[in-house]
Amino acid sequence: MASPSSLHRIRIGSAPDSWGVWFPDDPRQVPWQRFLDEVAQAGYEWIELGPYGYLPTDPARLTEETSSRGLRVSAGTVFTGLHHGPAVWDETWAHVAGVAALTRAMGAEHLVVIPSFWRDDKTGEVLEDRTLTAEQWHHLSSQTERLGREVGDRFGLRVVVHPHADTHIDSEKNVNRFLDATDPDLVSLCLDTGHYAYCGGDSVKLIETYGERIGYLHLKQVDPAILAEVIANEVPFGPAVARGVMCEPPSGVPALEPVLAAAGRLGAELFAIVEQDMYPCPPGRPFPIAERTRRFLRSCGA
Repeated sequence: MASPSSLHRIRIGSAPDSWGVWFPDDPRQVPWQRFLDEVAQAGYEWIELGPYGYLPTDPARLTEETSSRGLRVSAGTVFTGLHHGPAVWDETWAHVAGVAALTRAMGAEHLVVIPSFWRDDKTGEVLEDRTLTAEQWHHLSSQTERLGREVGDRFGLRVVVHPHADTHIDSEKNVNRFLDATDPDLVSLCLDTGHYAYCGGDSVKLIETYGERIGYLHLKQVDPAILAEVIANEVPFGPAVARGVMCEPPSGVPALEPVLAAAGRLGAELFAIVEQDMYPCPPGRPFPIAERTRRFLRSCGA
């Protein structure tokens, strides 16, 4: 277990994702009021916005709803396809600006950027090649730097890019290539321990190698047995989640104690947001898991 003193700068939170929320509106998801009630009851003080439109988008109302429950917002989230180059900039910015404005209004400082999927996460339809060309890598890095600059200048937010299964920023090789190609002053990383393990990466090694680039954490674990089946059968990410590939800590990998210890040694202020992908799930399932996960993280010193 990491010493409490090494983790005092890590702020633990959770997200709508841990309540099975993937979309702004879906009858299979819990109502946003229930999410806010339960995330506070489970012992968390920080949340992410989740899919834009799930929580109220009026800053005054959202501030009232969160503050009345003792909650604060750590980040917003956007999806981008920046490897397509300048042609998609205007469309991308229209999406980003709305989320960034709400994120800033809520007092948060981070914008989590998730690359677009190369295959549909529901149907498994292949949308484009899973390997980027040299030109696409150039677009991805340069346009992400542009996004980091614009988001910083206009909204005062820090862009943290989230490596994600079934995207082009996934494996150790691709994450390293992306980090090496981007300016540390403009682009940081949101290290999702579950997604990185899903794609074969070692989170502790990444933190120790690129510590100055780690700007944000998502805490998540994968079930190794289910992951082996997913990889062997080339199951898309959405159906893999439905099979339970993302599991409750501490039953999966990676072990979170060494990850937290490595993050603590950075000596930086870091959010560590629990994100256990569970879509779809019964409405009564998330809360007990969230409570147990918070107790487990406290036992790790976080």
